[in-house]
Amino acid sequence: MNKPIRRVSVFCLVLILALMVRTNWVQGVQADTWASNSHNDRNKYDRYAYPRGNIIVQGNPVTKSDFVNGLRYKYKRAWIDGPMYAPVTGWSSQAYDSSQLEKLEDGILAGTDSRLFLRNTLDMLTGKQKQGGDVVTTIDAKAQKAAFEGLGDKKGAAVAIDPATGKILALVSTPSYDPSTFAGGAADDAKAWTTLNADPNKPMLNRALRETYPPGSTFKLVTAAAAFENGVFQGIEDKTDTPDHYILPGTNTELKNASADEPCAGATVQTGMDYSCNTVFGKIGADLGKDKLRAQAEKFGFNNQQLDVPIRAAASFFPPNSSPDGTAMDAIGQHDTRATPLQMAMVAAAIANNGSLMQPYLVEEERSANLTTISKHSPKQLSQAVSAGTAQKLQQLMESVVKEGTGQKAQIDGLTVGGKTGTAQHGQDNSGLPFAWFMSYAKGADNKSVAVAVVVEDGAAERNEISGGSLAAPIAKSVMEAVLK
Repeated sequence: MNKPIRRVSVFCLVLILALMVRTNWVQGVQADTWASNSHNDRNKYDRYAYPRGNIIVQGNPVTKSDFVNGLRYKYKRAWIDGPMYAPVTGWSSQAYDSSQLEKLEDGILAGTDSRLFLRNTLDMLTGKQKQGGDVVTTIDAKAQKAAFEGLGDKKGAAVAIDPATGKILALVSTPSYDPSTFAGGAADDAKAWTTLNADPNKPMLNRALRETYPPGSTFKLVTAAAAFENGVFQGIEDKTDTPDHYILPGTNTELKNASADEPCAGATVQTGMDYSCNTVFGKIGADLGKDKLRAQAEKFGFNNQQLDVPIRAAASFFPPNSSPDGTAMDAIGQHDTRATPLQMAMVAAAIANNGSLMQPYLVEEERSANLTTISKHSPKQLSQAVSAGTAQKLQQLMESVVKEGTGQKAQIDGLTVGGKTGTAQHGQDNSGLPFAWFMSYAKGADNKSVAVAVVVEDGAAERNEISGGSLAAPIAKSVMEAVLK
């Protein structure tokens, strides 16, 4: 063989070897990387090539897979009572990816989780169609419906928790949206997606988990907890040294109560809570100081940046560096204090559970398409927020608020109910319409209990009509009744 031919032959052999190496590198070493690449449209087609598993509420699916037999997609996701369950399920769209449980549990729902490998292999060998697994939630269908219907056309959110386990029994955000309207990839889906994202009322915002509000007077329970835990008071009938006119520390600004004729001067802790006296708890907070208040708030879950249920909740916030006058306002849930509805439900749950705060969770069980359990959640304690003795004093305060104070609209025959109202100011110079809060718990004769937090943003009401007792308490009452009665 002459020299030029030999060189060409060697060069061609090198090219063939390079091609073989490259092919094996791509198909072997880089296979998973390419398969999971966000620009690989085959992944989207494969996700909808077979029925997706369902999200389950009390034994019934709230999702389904509709057979559409399209050119690229064989199935499309659909929801049952979509707007009511959207804050729980999220969306799963051929064009716009997915969110919340649809995204976080995608491996189970799509059938691609490694724990389903054996099941998928057996289905392949027997010729059975591949199908995703199911995600069983902790949601109580009646409680979810009561919260959704109670909020109605109001803007707000509601969360209900089982204090003993941390199960989330209701998770509602309004206004809501129907994930079915943009589950496909057609022009109508694009129009629905654009309209929802442009809506100033933010229907796709999960207010229950992802929005923080000034908690207003509901935070006074945290302030009272800090006072009891630090030995400032021994019982709910202890008198406070609240003056007739309380001037915020270091300022000439007077902190006022809702009404000038309220019996707040020298009030007992119980009277201060019954009438929701700003002066009583503002002064207690300023006297305790920011560090003790923050430490107590954090035991209830504030400032937790990684609270996953498994959807990650926005961190509720108690400021570390407020001035003394700011601390007084922080202590009554104003100034820089912020909380999600989930957070205030956690405060109520910890109090009802004798101080033990359980990790809130939304997924009870993951299972394969043949109903074999893959994983099951075990309740666990998040913290001991307060001692059992302090929790019992806080229970007495909350139950007094419902019996004698601002929360009387939450009374339920046959149940022990405790609650705390809140009307939180916000906006420049408090110009915004207040947020109406109510956090509560109810206990039945069988010792079963539920904790609820409701917030209402009602821009349609007159300012003087907005209060936690009138707007939020009836909603919380309906949720507690749904769970316990």
